[in-house]
Amino acid sequence: MRKIKLIWDFKGPAGAKTAEHHEIHLKEYIAIEKLPLNITGFKAISDMHAIAYMVVTDEHMIQVRDALKPHRGELYEE
Repeated sequence: MRKIKLIWDFKGPAGAKTAEHHEIHLKEYIAIEKLPLNITGFKAISDMHAIAYMVVTDEHMIQVRDALKPHRGELYEE
């Protein structure tokens, strides 16, 4: 089954902290919706750019995309 990494971008000096906090909300959404997903995270790309992400399957991609409006997505490879 194909996995897709949905990505939210955060820019500026507070980007890393914002991305870290956003991951908390992604985990909350997974719990509330009782989704069988468990891959989330955040990463500082540079001093002024960070991302938060959630990995979904094709089955859940539309639901999560429409509800949470990620900025972009890419295929996820483990």
